[in-house]
Amino acid sequence: MKAVYIKKARYIKDFKIFLEFNTKETGEVDLKDIIYKYEAAKPLRNPVDFSKFYLDPWATLAWDCGFDIAPEALYLKATGKIENRA
Repeated sequence: MKAVYIKKARYIKDFKIFLEFNTKETGEVDLKDIIYKYEAAKPLRNPVDFSKFYLDPWATLAWDCGFDIAPEALYLKATGKIENRA
């Protein structure tokens, strides 16, 4: 399997995002715990600012404040599976 990456990301509400991966798997993630865990994510604690994410050139979920979350971590959170690069 190739490296997991995000094909599509859609804001749902609060700190929830719907994700579609290149594996054709999909899932909804609630990222509130991550946003409140890291000081670098402090600008995103307002859901309006949180909702303004984008996919960067590496298909990583990113925000203009410089915070990002790797696709592998989101894949685990969305599917409960660890990426298998075999």
